[in-house]
Amino acid sequence: MDYRFTLSVLGRLTFGYGLCMLIPGLLSLYHGEAAWQALFLSAFISIVLGWGMSFLRRDSHHLGIREGFAIVGGGWLLASFLGALPYTFAGVLPSYVDALFETVSGLTTTGASVFTDIESLPMGILLWRSLTHWLGGMGIIVLFIAFLPEIGSGAIHMFRAEVPGPIADRVVPRLRDTALTLWAIYSLFSLLQIILLMLAGMSLFDAINHTFATMATGGFSTKNASILYYDSLAIELIIIAFMTIAGGNFGLYFLVWKKGWRHLFRDVEFKVYLGIMAVAALFITANLVLTSGLPVGKALRDALFTSSSIMTTTGFVTADFDQWPAFSKLLLLILMFIGGSAGSTAGGMKVVRLLLLCKQSWNELQRDLHPRMVINVKCAGKPVHASVLQATGQFFFVFMLTFAVSVLLVSAAGLDAWDSIGAVAATLGNVGPGFGVVGPTQNYSLLSDFVKVVLTGCMLLGRLELFTLLVFLRPEFWRTHRNW
Repeated sequence: MDYRFTLSVLGRLTFGYGLCMLIPGLLSLYHGEAAWQALFLSAFISIVLGWGMSFLRRDSHHLGIREGFAIVGGGWLLASFLGALPYTFAGVLPSYVDALFETVSGLTTTGASVFTDIESLPMGILLWRSLTHWLGGMGIIVLFIAFLPEIGSGAIHMFRAEVPGPIADRVVPRLRDTALTLWAIYSLFSLLQIILLMLAGMSLFDAINHTFATMATGGFSTKNASILYYDSLAIELIIIAFMTIAGGNFGLYFLVWKKGWRHLFRDVEFKVYLGIMAVAALFITANLVLTSGLPVGKALRDALFTSSSIMTTTGFVTADFDQWPAFSKLLLLILMFIGGSAGSTAGGMKVVRLLLLCKQSWNELQRDLHPRMVINVKCAGKPVHASVLQATGQFFFVFMLTFAVSVLLVSAAGLDAWDSIGAVAATLGNVGPGFGVVGPTQNYSLLSDFVKVVLTGCMLLGRLELFTLLVFLRPEFWRTHRNW
């Protein structure tokens, strides 16, 4: 691996990340908050570190598969450790472990928080929390590719290592244009949501923060009660719409813009994604009406918002779903695992993987009855390559293995079985609120440092889809030859 070039690229990423910290720092300074010093100091450290690392660049460089993985994994780790500095320097969290947990939760768009009183935080810190969501949503590396054209063709390795889904498709032929297009669509949707939320009654500051959290499917709010604080049907409907948009494939939206709306509902994954969300909302509504006696209107409103929030892994809440009947809670747990579409900002295993696994399993049943029949798995009418099916199966196995090991580690630290399952599912799936001690009316502050570290690892593994970080465990990854 070309260490010098890898570190120089990471240096430029760190430099840009430090500049982003200045934005909430300036807001804090404008409002006369003491937190501006913490934000400016953190920005200074990041900028100086990045500037120093960038001088390691060689004239002749090589960006291969290993360098791509190293830049993506290393970039996320650097962003996590440096992003925790504002919380630490401002003294708003008691330990660096808590600060790291909050930062990783922001960058991975999980939305799990250790803050017990969000409304008492300085505006600069609140904006930094939400900004980590927005940067991590579409991907800090994808943004980086858009503004560093000199990386060249090797950038495809970085793109594939960060973009969620079994296949990282380009929406236009040139990768840099793809990155710019994705961020342009993401930014336009964000601007539209800010305007609509302000028209619905939110302040500009709250609208920006909640938009960053919605479009990134993150879930950080500026209010302790989350969206329930506003008790506004208009605000809830706007957020439902944009959560659903954010959980869809942004490449598909580009296709719709270029070729028309008919392509939106020709996409099999998008139709299944909406179908699962709608069916889950209807089942939960029926369960709440029949079991808990809620009025139909109230049950439908809570079920629709919660189903879209959990499936898109946003994590906003308008109801304490931890008090719902067992059937509804189990449906939400399943939605945590499924997640949104490939190419979205949502977490989870992704709908397209569920589709491929179901199709492959059905074909295997046919093959048992007709051993000589040649059966191809098709998606949207096109045959799926065997390597994609193999990668999907591998991902499912490693995802479930990671889930099982993490649950055992968390339960060994003292959490009961249901709390452990809820906490790991919520963090590995990048959802945020879980069940029990980490339910929608609780937070992660009471967990031990060991559990927080395990869940921090789950959030990173979930956002980077496991292999981008797990590949670091292979000894050959660290070899210095440059033939890759």
